[in-house]
Amino acid sequence: MISYLKTKELTQQQLFELYEDVGWTAYTKDIEQLQQAVQHSLSVITAWKKNELVGLIRVIGDGLTIIYIQDILVKKEVQNQGIGFELMQQILLEYQTVRQKVLLTEEAPAIRHFYEKCGFTSADKGDTVAFVNLS
Repeated sequence: MISYLKTKELTQQQLFELYEDVGWTAYTKDIEQLQQAVQHSLSVITAWKKNELVGLIRVIGDGLTIIYIQDILVKKEVQNQGIGFELMQQILLEYQTVRQKVLLTEEAPAIRHFYEKCGFTSADKGDTVAFVNLS
């Protein structure tokens, strides 16, 4: 059974294990910075299997006019069980009055399908344009 908890109080080890499991190693190169980023996020909802952190979604923004879904990740062993969808639904409910809900992710059919199922429209299919500066 998976339980969900709104918390920013996560150990470096818990974060390291989750982010490493999904291959987000750019974050784990500076685990202290990742922990601080999580603690400074607007909102963090976590998914737990017993005492193991298996999922997380975190949001940055002002919480009134815009939120940016910075991270949503679920450990490989429990993917495709609705955990990511539930994390997203909880965040969208928490910020239902916010007009702009934004995220940036890589392109892949399964990823596109997941976000469309969550109610998002790709910028290439809507009236918006996306820009990014990766320098």
